[in-house]
Amino acid sequence: MIGLTHYLVLSAILFSIGVVGVIRRKNLLMLFFATEIMLNAANVAFAAISSYYNDLSGQMFAFFIVAIAASEVAVGLGLLILLYKKYGTLDLDHYTMLKG
Repeated sequence: MIGLTHYLVLSAILFSIGVVGVIRRKNLLMLFFATEIMLNAANVAFAAISSYYNDLSGQMFAFFIVAIAASEVAVGLGLLILLYKKYGTLDLDHYTMLKG
């Protein structure tokens, strides 16, 4: 039987993958994907803990995280499109030279 520990280990693995992705990636789009993985890891943990304790508050937090992630994607992708049109790349090394 799959218990709470299994879900929390899965959540920790997903969060670790997201942290490594944030630290190692140079592409802004991949940075957003890594952030989404971290948010989904938090969702898995909240949903598992709320299911374990028969309380809906963790699932409500997960719902709000999904809403925040959706707005982050909408704004972030709009900014990425503008940056790509202006500079022709999404590589973070090129943006370190920006002044202003």
